[in-house]
Amino acid sequence: MSVPYAKVIVNPAAGGYSIHREWPRISKQLRDIGLSFDYEYTERVGHAIELARMAVDTGYRYLIAVGGDGTVNEVANGILCSTGSGSTILGIVSTGTACSFARSVGIPQDYTGACSLLTGQGRLLIDVGVVEYKSEGQSLQRFFVNEAGVGFDAAVVEASKRLPKHFGPTIKFYACVVRGLRSLFSYRNKRIALCTENKIETMCAFAVVVANGRYTGGGMYIAPHAELNDGLLDMVIVGDAGKFELLKIWPTLYSGSHITHPKIRVERVTSVTIQSSERVLIEADGELLGECPASFWVLPSALTIVV
Repeated sequence: MSVPYAKVIVNPAAGGYSIHREWPRISKQLRDIGLSFDYEYTERVGHAIELARMAVDTGYRYLIAVGGDGTVNEVANGILCSTGSGSTILGIVSTGTACSFARSVGIPQDYTGACSLLTGQGRLLIDVGVVEYKSEGQSLQRFFVNEAGVGFDAAVVEASKRLPKHFGPTIKFYACVVRGLRSLFSYRNKRIALCTENKIETMCAFAVVVANGRYTGGGMYIAPHAELNDGLLDMVIVGDAGKFELLKIWPTLYSGSHITHPKIRVERVTSVTIQSSERVLIEADGELLGECPASFWVLPSALTIVV
């Protein structure tokens, strides 16, 4: 099976603008492995969606996202919004700050290892999540490949947007961790109504993560039993835990043992709706989207990726 001509979509701002510096070496690596391609830089938030949709609509059947989780999310959204999504494959060179989706799917975190997969024949047909949410009074939809978060996760993403953009990926990662810990002490748990297929439940919750993949936040093993191709989403509910209790839970997020805590539970769902009378933020694949009310559901076997 021959590898099709590729469109490479590069986010030069990913990883604290490290991609802008690394792209000449990455492009050489792509040529060295025998890939035929052309490329475009993204110029703003949302631009990769436009570039990807246009590429597929004009005949490209192999798109490669070079960037972090947000870039992968945008390219996947462009593919899924196009007329040829079913016959298009997505390759990933994860070089951003967190790279959680690459970790979830087993793609190497270094660009040399990631590039080495791109001319191989490994393919994985994965499920995709969909979230419908509110933003500036409008109801909008977004696909997500790895996870979507409601509550604290999204508050941390909002706070992280205020970090200087030219940090390198390592410095930016640790800065995000520090910002997350600071956000923890100012954050207030939210009163939400959780509506799944067979029940409605009102609760006070710290966060709800709707996971397709297993990892988030650059290494947190948030949904250790999630599968990308099982037709289900793993909903991780962190209940009404206090600040010091959450600090004790925090290290266990990296081993997956947090799911045994009495204030945390996991449910496997095909859809869920979350409502609140409070302002509750939503993120997807590390990108801030909007606010509740929000509905989440799964599209089984929706996207083919290179592994």
